Amino acid sequence: MIRQLLACLILPLLIGAAPAPRDWTRTVNRTAAGAYVIGNPAAKVKLVEYLSYTCSHCAHYSAASAATLKGKFIRSGSTRVELRHATRDKVDLAATAIARCGGPAAFPAISEQLFATQEDWYPRGLRFEQVNGQRMTIYSNNARLRAIAEGSGLSDIAHARGIGDAALKACFDDDAALLQLAVMSDASWKAISAAAAPAPGGTPSFVVNNKPYAGLDWAGLEKILRAAGAK
Repeated sequence: MIRQLLACLILPLLIGAAPAPRDWTRTVNRTAAGAYVIGNPAAKVKLVEYLSYTCSHCAHYSAASAATLKGKFIRSGSTRVELRHATRDKVDLAATAIARCGGPAAFPAISEQLFATQEDWYPRGLRFEQVNGQRMTIYSNNARLRAIAEGSGLSDIAHARGIGDAALKACFDDDAALLQLAVMSDASWKAISAAAAPAPGGTPSFVVNNKPYAGLDWAGLEKILRAAGAK
């Protein structure tokens, strides 16, 4: 009995504490097309999400899915998500530029914050466009997007994440990056329309292991992900 007790006390010390499981939510990569992939590159379940930052359904989905999708499925390494932008308007494009301005490491947190505060900055952005639209017709496209980011409060979100004015200016002046977003958005809307046909389709829209799904809320998507092996 004494030997068994000593073994129970000493053996864990000899073996050492088991290493903490890897948190795959911290692994963020960028595809050649510019999409961001969060999670284990070798995950069994490969989720693609087409999203728009000015879409209220996307904001609801982001809030409803976070605890399980990010907190369990992606964190465990069983699932990865590739986020592809489907921009709808200039305010959306400005928000997308803000989300991406900090690079892969900052992208997930800024993206989540944009959805969480959508009811604040999106109406402000629309009002700013309405009041200043005529004046901004003389601006370049880059300057117009930067002005919308300032007027909507999007720039404040970037500043709170440590992205300064010089970095923001560089992001909005990056014609190649903005062109890549335009190409991605066009491809995204085509994919969304094809998946939802004959309905027009909208965001969020999903692909799970190469199979497209349209018109799903989080409850419906969670069942599909679990059936595919998410855990």
